[in-house]
Formats: sequence, structure tokens, C-alpha cells
Amino acid sequence: MPKAAFGLKMHAARLEADVASTGGDDELPAINVGCSGWFYWHWRGAFYPETLPTSGWFPHYAKTLKTVELNAPFYSWPTVNAVKAWARQAGRGKFIYTVKVCELITHVRQFKGTKTLVQDFGFIADVLGPRMGCFLFQLPPSYHYSTARLKSILSQLDPRHRNVVEFRHRSWWQPKVYAAFKKAGAIFCSSSAPRLPDELVVTTDEVYIRFHGKTKWYRHDYTREELAVWVQRIQESGVRRVWAYFNNDRDAFAIKNAREFIRQLRKLALG
Repeated sequence: MPKAAFGLKMHAARLEADVASTGGDDELPAINVGCSGWFYWHWRGAFYPETLPTSGWFPHYAKTLKTVELNAPFYSWPTVNAVKAWARQAGRGKFIYTVKVCELITHVRQFKGTKTLVQDFGFIADVLGPRMGCFLFQLPPSYHYSTARLKSILSQLDPRHRNVVEFRHRSWWQPKVYAAFKKAGAIFCSSSAPRLPDELVVTTDEVYIRFHGKTKWYRHDYTREELAVWVQRIQESGVRRVWAYFNNDRDAFAIKNAREFIRQLRKLALG
């Protein structure tokens, strides 16, 4: 079924819903570090035990890390039932999902007339309730900065949610963009990635970092010293909450690096 069709179903569900309170912001941890995705076949043996069935992979992941960045919704607009399944999957533990927004909004339409689609996708937060972290809007590398594009993006975000925007073209790293994000209460995604500025950008009292790899995408194994640089930046920023996701899934480096990053962040007094 086309993404637009699933979007229409979620639109109808949003209009019909009587949604309870999703829980307060203060209930979220100060440190939220995980991986970009958790279902990788090549993690079998490296992270997931060889004998563990795939049905046990998520519980195994959730024992190690307490948040995940869901990439699947980027490729396929989820159904309401799928979102409810995420909530059930997390069980009673304090597990948080960050959801990558469907490419229909960011890549196909590129924020052109998508305000209703953004609101419909935002219904995911209502369904997840206290298990909801951030919405990640990732733009393609071909999407260069312009004043009109900046205004289009920020005017369509739903301020009820924690919105993070990740750019893949360096033209967006500039003061006027940061100022507009601050005014809108949106989070500018900091990236550790080839050919993108290596810096922590702060536009709210929370920061969001994606670790893709320093010189090669998805395969860099971050050293303790490399992660310590980011910890120092966070400490100097004075923010109260950190969101960080490792997208270097090769050889399960993401798991190892996430655990080390958490270890270092716990030494800070956030908030």
C-alpha cells in the first residue's frame, strides 16, 4: 500500500482519537543514548547470541540500551496498530522511542505543503505516550539552505512535539539558521559524519547528536578520546538533556560506542 494511503488512515485515526495525556517532559531521562535501529542480521554473534531467536532480539537490546531511533518509519509510513505494537514491545520498562519521519515529507515532498502530513505523522506521539522521545526529520544532501526552505520547515513543525531536523548539506550550519531554530523551539541535529561540520549545535536546552562515522559512513569505531570530545562539548553547553544515536552499525560498533558514551556522560551533572 502506498505511503500516502497509510497517511490517510493515520489522518482519520488522529481526527477520531480521544488521546490521554502523554506524560510530562520531566519524566524523560537526562541521558538518552541508543542506536539507529536495532534489527541488523550482522549483529547476530557480535551482539545478539547466535542461539537467540529474532523474537528475543528487542528484549536483549532493551536490557542494554533504553532508547532506539526507529528508521523503518522513514521508508514505510507505519499503521496505528504498528505503533501500538511498539508500545507493547517495550513492556513496562522505561524505554523511549525516537521516530524518523517518513521520507514522503522530507524527501518526496521536501516540506512543500506537508503541514497536515506532519500533524498526521505526529499522531504517533499520542499513541506512544510516555514512550515518545523525538521526531527526527532528515533532509537529503541535495537540500541546500535557502530562507524560503528554512521558513517552510519551521512553520510546519508541530510545537507540541520534540522536533529534530537533520541536514546533510553544510550550508545549513550558520547563525541565522540557529537563531530561527531557537525561536521555533526546534532542535538542530548535530552530526558526526564525513564532510559535515564537526561541532555541537545548541538551539534548545536539549541537544541531539547522530554518530554516523568520522571519515566513512556507518563503519567508524569511535575511540574513548573521540567520544570524550563530545562529552566536553556537552558539558560546556549547559544543556539539561542529551539525545544521541549511533548509526555506525558495522560490526556492532554502535552498541559498544553507545555504552561507552553513556559511561562518560554519567559523570556530568546535566540539567
